[in-house]
Amino acid sequence: MSQSLKYVQEHLDESGPTDVSETFAAWSALVERLKNRVADRFALERDPSSEPLEDFGGETGAKGRVRTYSGPEIDWMVHSHMENAAAGFCNVHLTIWLGPQIKVPHFGMALGCFPQGWFFLDSVPRSYLVTDTDSFDRYYEPVNARWEQLQNHSLLEEFVSRSAFVRAGLSPTAFCHMAPAGEEMTALVTEVAEEHLDRWLGWVDEAEAVPVAERAALAADDEAIRRNIAERDPANVMGDRYFGAETTQRLVRALWGGDRVLPRAHEHEAHRS
Repeated sequence: MSQSLKYVQEHLDESGPTDVSETFAAWSALVERLKNRVADRFALERDPSSEPLEDFGGETGAKGRVRTYSGPEIDWMVHSHMENAAAGFCNVHLTIWLGPQIKVPHFGMALGCFPQGWFFLDSVPRSYLVTDTDSFDRYYEPVNARWEQLQNHSLLEEFVSRSAFVRAGLSPTAFCHMAPAGEEMTALVTEVAEEHLDRWLGWVDEAEAVPVAERAALAADDEAIRRNIAERDPANVMGDRYFGAETTQRLVRALWGGDRVLPRAHEHEAHRS
C-alpha cells in the first residue's frame, strides 16, 4: 500500500472537477443508518444550537447540515455533512463523545471525497496509552490485526496528514485511507464502519463505571480534546472556501459544543451520585 502525505485541499486542487454525487449519496446513507442505530441505543435530544445549521450554503453551490445531540450517556454527538459534490468534494461525519460515567474511547467517523474516496475511523483515546496500559490492552491491541489488514489492502492508499497536531490526535489503530471512489470501496468501507460501531457499542455495554469523584476532570479533558481537534483541523480551510470564515467558525463551534444549550452528560442528575 502506498502513502499520501498531503492536505485535503491539495488533493482537491490537484484534481480536475469530478462529480462525486453517487459516492456522497452512499456515504450519507451509510452514516444515516449507523446514526439511527445509535439513536435506538441511547437517549438523545437535539441541541437547539444546531437548528440554524439544518440547511446552509455558499455562493459556490456548496451545501451542508449539522445536527448535534446530547443525553445522559452521550455528552456530544455530531451528525453532519458539507458538500460540493459536483465539484468533487464531500465530507460526512458521525462523531460520538461519551459522558464521563464510563471511560470507553469516543467514536470517530468521517467519510469523504476530494475527489478520491476517503475514510477515517478511530476510537479517540481518553488517556495516555503508554501509561494507561489497561485501556491500551482492552481497546487498541485487539484491533491491531484489523489495522494491519487494512494497511496491507491492495485497494487502499494510507492518508497521512501533513499536520503534526492531527497525527498526534490519532490512536495507534486509526483507520485513515483513500481509494478510487466506487462500488468496491463503498463495500469495504461499509463493512469496516459497521464493525467499528458494533465493537464500540460492545465496549459501552461492558464498561465499568468511573468513580463520581473523577468524572468532572474526565469531562473537562474530553471537551478540551474535542475543541482542540475541531479548531486545529487544517481542513477548516475548505469551510472558509465554500461558506466563508464567519459560517466556518460557527460550524467549528458546533463540532465541539461551543454554543450548546443542553446540559453536559455529567450534569444530568443520574450521574451525580
